[in-house]
Amino acid sequence: MKNTRTAHVSLAAVAALLLGASLTGCDPVANALEGISPVPGGAADVPASRQGADRALRQLDDLPVKGRAPKTGYSRQEFGPSWSDTDHNGCDTRNDILARDLANETFKPGTNNCVVASGTLADRYTGTTIQFVRGEGTSSQVQIDHVVPLSDAWQKGAQQLTADQRKELANDPLNLMAADGPTNSAKGDKDAATWLPPNKPFRCEYVSRQVEVKAKYRLWVTKAEHDAIAGILAGCG
Repeated sequence: MKNTRTAHVSLAAVAALLLGASLTGCDPVANALEGISPVPGGAADVPASRQGADRALRQLDDLPVKGRAPKTGYSRQEFGPSWSDTDHNGCDTRNDILARDLANETFKPGTNNCVVASGTLADRYTGTTIQFVRGEGTSSQVQIDHVVPLSDAWQKGAQQLTADQRKELANDPLNLMAADGPTNSAKGDKDAATWLPPNKPFRCEYVSRQVEVKAKYRLWVTKAEHDAIAGILAGCG
């Protein structure tokens, strides 16, 4: 069942990336898919390649560097309803990402293999393994993180996007990742200048994905954020 769900999510990701080409003025599919592949066991220990880091550095150089805009007017609703079914596969985005990122997942009966009931997460933020079990007191142990937080995006260009573009950003598999709940909560809406994953080997891939998302949606970076990302990428591979 894993292969079936992965195929659905991958096709949805390709479609989203093709649509995103109109925002970036280029075709990002071949490169961006590296960042949305399923998480195999031990993936948290694999740093980004030098080639990927160099590509991210080139993208970073093309991003505008500006100050953070006021947060005035921001709300989660500005990015559409939480966890919409934007790829129209019958499953909401949260469950799509859980199915993509967990191993040995099971599904709640009667949900057409949409609602993930349990699974194992090789957490990239901490480098640990987390056993996910859906439930009132356990679901929050694994959260779906926006790699570029929506509040950060709002203050760095997303205010100028259309409502549909913001909804796409909030549900884009490139910008989403299952992660350890407490660590994700500690991250909040911080950018790379003020927060990085505790698992140092993942930092290269993490900032590379942030750059890729910001390039795709024409967002900018602050000077401190730019310098922090550049410093990490310089030491990758």
